[in-house]
Amino acid sequence: MTDPLARNRLDDAESPYLRQHADNLVHWQPWDDAAREAARARDRPIFLSIGYAACHWCHVMAEESFEDDRVAERLNDDFVPIKVDREQRPALDRIYQAVATRVAGRGGWPLSVWTTPDGRPFHVATYVPLESRGRSPGFLDLLDRLDDAWATDRETIESRADRFEAAATGALGEAAGEAAAPAQPADPPTEALRAAADAAVDRADREHGGFGDAPKFPQPRRIRLCYRAAMRTGEAAYREVATEALDALIRGGIDDHVGGGFHRYATDREWIVPHFEKMAYDNAEIPRALVTGYRVTGREAFATGVEETIAFLDRELRHSDGTYYSSLSARSDGQEGAFYTWTPDEIAAAVERAGLDAATSDLLCARFGIDGRGEAGTVLAVDRSIDDLAGADRDPEAVRAAIDRGLDALRSARADRTRPDRDEKRLAGWNGLLISMLAEAGLAIDASYADRAADALDAARALFVDGDRVHRRARGDTVGLPGTLTDYAALGQAAFDVHQATGDVDALALAVDLGAAICERFHEDGRLFLTADSATPLVRAQERADRSTPAATGLAVDLLGALDPFVPDDRFGRVVERVLETHADRIRADPLQHATLVLAADRVTAGGTELTMAGDPPATWRERLGAAALPARTITQRTAAADDLDDDLATLGIDDTPPIWAGRDARDGPTLYACRDRTCSAPLDDPDAALDWFDIGRPAE
Repeated sequence: MTDPLARNRLDDAESPYLRQHADNLVHWQPWDDAAREAARARDRPIFLSIGYAACHWCHVMAEESFEDDRVAERLNDDFVPIKVDREQRPALDRIYQAVATRVAGRGGWPLSVWTTPDGRPFHVATYVPLESRGRSPGFLDLLDRLDDAWATDRETIESRADRFEAAATGALGEAAGEAAAPAQPADPPTEALRAAADAAVDRADREHGGFGDAPKFPQPRRIRLCYRAAMRTGEAAYREVATEALDALIRGGIDDHVGGGFHRYATDREWIVPHFEKMAYDNAEIPRALVTGYRVTGREAFATGVEETIAFLDRELRHSDGTYYSSLSARSDGQEGAFYTWTPDEIAAAVERAGLDAATSDLLCARFGIDGRGEAGTVLAVDRSIDDLAGADRDPEAVRAAIDRGLDALRSARADRTRPDRDEKRLAGWNGLLISMLAEAGLAIDASYADRAADALDAARALFVDGDRVHRRARGDTVGLPGTLTDYAALGQAAFDVHQATGDVDALALAVDLGAAICERFHEDGRLFLTADSATPLVRAQERADRSTPAATGLAVDLLGALDPFVPDDRFGRVVERVLETHADRIRADPLQHATLVLAADRVTAGGTELTMAGDPPATWRERLGAAALPARTITQRTAAADDLDDDLATLGIDDTPPIWAGRDARDGPTLYACRDRTCSAPLDDPDAALDWFDIGRPAE
């Protein structure tokens, strides 16, 4: 039998990130039974390296260490080196990140973990330089130290592995089979929402926008939570903090002002210099927050930010079938950010090549703070307002038009630069987040985006969904890996949002099917697990707190809560109630870290806003309702008469009319019903009358 450790086995991997390491001198193994069995048979520790294709420091560590023959020799001789794409195996990453956070104080990527052959970690780190720096050991020294400890002090290693395993269990929740928390008394409506929003205000940077100090992450779920709290309570501070955060995002260097789309985070408090990778999930979640901000404030700049991001997605990440790739790297020509930075001379040359005058170049430099102090170029970030640039002598709209022409010139010039690499795997959950954003943008900004969302959902369904099973990853036409809770919940939410934006009952049926699969495969005693089985080491992970992506438990609870009125029994409602009871203490202890779960709980405790259209209403109805700021809103469309519902009920796989459609027939033409907390308006024929019945939902003037 061929020795799996005799060579680097990543050349046939489906992950672009793993294939990037197929030429390393290290004999990398994929995460599979053959590699782990080899570790057990030879009693070698595993070196587990977790990263992703767009990760800058992952590439730095690879170039420094994994292409060094001394490192390769040590890893190949004394360890079993395994490389994992965190985007393909989020449950595995979640477990070891939890250990890193608990025992080392922080996680991140690349994540470097040394484990026993059965997967229990005994040393964790993130980026490790090749050579030692001060008190920080370099990678070679660390390998020597850990190999020696494995050979001479196994008792200490095993003891530490036991402690780290306990840390993972404590961080990620109860092991399978352990009793869930007892039911807790229900909190008053909006209590958790208020507590989370108060914490957001406390942590808000009121000078520069956003939350906390550098590095600063976008935190789109916190922004949406603050807007939800403002809708529920009328508290001005919640709305102000959310709006300031969005302003910072669309003005700062985290926004690619030339090509659209958002980078991953800012390295400084002022949002000037980003970490340059572009992730599909950020470019779903940030525009979704901008849509909410646009509904609440009516600010056109927020709508423009959404439109520019969608244009970026179409141009850079969209597959020909309508689904979306995963990310763009931070690097090109071996440098982080080289594709995105500019010197004054480069701007002048681009403007001149486009046939524009030098005044346009001066305007661009003044607008975006390009002063030549950065030898390698400067990131574009808004430094002066249009009105300031216009002064008393120029028309602001003429100045804006000149800047737009200048940005077109930069875009054309940038097309000649070496482009960042693209990770061309497609992930079900991330596509779900993008489709939901498109559907919401279709309701609030431009109806054509709803059509785009419906097409993308059809493509995602054909690619990822097999009956009631979801595949997580696709590369080309090949799919693989079982879907996680995130994949089921995000695709289910996408299908539900397409139904809201278009009225398509087939999309609603897909959402219901995926909701049922979540209850069947991922729920156990008030817990929603990240995987449908316990194949991961240490613990069957739960994901309750938001991180770079929204927490899977929160996504699933929100989906099931939204779908509950569409099924004639309480199967979804029971799961929602049980999960919220189980995690009530965690939410109370730190509601802001559980923003997605708090938003889901708010739908249940404070109630959603339901709008049921019966018949064939004019497009203006959906446009008006979709533009309104309504908390936990549901828009649904049913056939006009109860006698005509049989086909839709068959599509949904139910026999009885669901509560949200029951008794809501059309009356002398298209009819609208506004409902909240099991109370409904009289039949209406005007969307403004429905919004007046809620007495909420109008953007500020």
